[in-house]
Amino acid sequence: MILLELLLGFLEIGCFSFGGAYGAIPLIREVVLSYGWIEEEKLSYMIAVSESTPGPIMVNMATYIGSTKAGVPGALIATFAVILPAFLIVVLLTLLLKNLVKKPAVQSMMGPLKACVAGVILATGAYMILMNCVGSFVKASVDVAAILLAVALAAVYYGSRKILKKGMSPILLICLAGIAGVLIYGWQ
Repeated sequence: MILLELLLGFLEIGCFSFGGAYGAIPLIREVVLSYGWIEEEKLSYMIAVSESTPGPIMVNMATYIGSTKAGVPGALIATFAVILPAFLIVVLLTLLLKNLVKKPAVQSMMGPLKACVAGVILATGAYMILMNCVGSFVKASVDVAAILLAVALAAVYYGSRKILKKGMSPILLICLAGIAGVLIYGWQ
């Protein structure tokens, strides 16, 4: 039964997530919490880990959740389910619509879609900042260390842009954030 749930849940995520992984985070949250696979706090941690590890966030999360719920078969099914829709869509679009994308009508539809995806990503980022720095609305408690860490990382990033005349490598920034997180919060 759990394998069927993993298949259906991650097929839903794969079919209805637009704008890449960051745009899919609200859908991932909804599906994972509705099935009760993990709690919201652990999901936030998993999103952070998935962002800082190689590979797409949706694939990393599908593999992790599938493996924790049903071992290797669960990991394989969840990963397959989340990538199958995108794979099929890309193959079909490549075969059928390669000339259609150049048409003005299609281009005019892409503009509003891009703005919508940007809004979803912005809302997800704001939600994650609030949840990690202030906590849930039920048990609101300000995490001063998280706020100071976010401000310090932003200062390092924007300071490096001023000093180096180009942005800091995202990989270096992720490593700094991980090291600072371990130093501040320790191993939990």
